[in-house]
Amino acid sequence: MIAKRIIQRRNSNQKYIDAMQEIYSKILVVRVDLAYKKPYSDDITLEEATKDLMRLLNNRRNNQTIFEHNIGYIVKKEYSEAKGIHFHAFFFFNGQHLKRDSFKASQIGKYWCDKITQGEGSYYNCNFNKYPEHGIGMLHYDDTQKREYLDKAMDYLSKDEQHIEVADKKYRSIVRGTMPRVRSKVGRPRKK
Repeated sequence: MIAKRIIQRRNSNQKYIDAMQEIYSKILVVRVDLAYKKPYSDDITLEEATKDLMRLLNNRRNNQTIFEHNIGYIVKKEYSEAKGIHFHAFFFFNGQHLKRDSFKASQIGKYWCDKITQGEGSYYNCNFNKYPEHGIGMLHYDDTQKREYLDKAMDYLSKDEQHIEVADKKYRSIVRGTMPRVRSKVGRPRKK
């Protein structure tokens, strides 16, 4: 049962990224880990943390300074004794318009800390110390090696360790943007 759920999560995330790659030739992959500072992390409930996360995701529409050219996201909620409730967030941007992934991750993290959590939040900019095997940064449609690394990072989101098991669907442990609709194949075809 557990293995089946992990495989379903992994396949769903891969299909989501496949759909974005069908539309965008370059995707800027930004990863930010969002959490709460001590002592707030000890007291934050799943409901409160989910409200903060949903506020961040819903504000993407109105915050074009940070989220302009955002094409999607995948976020996993986790819990550990040391950190409390925290999130591993991947944000995907149209790479034709953005290049500075570390700067974008810092913008999102500061917005989380200052505006969403009112100073109670913390973040880690995964793009600051970028390692190739993390699958973050610029992903070109024909870069199969980087895509494999990104798929491995998605496997990390699919794991069950620190997973928050929730019965109520409004508290899903993994949230993702809407599946992109592949447009008609207009224009010059890509060379593979």
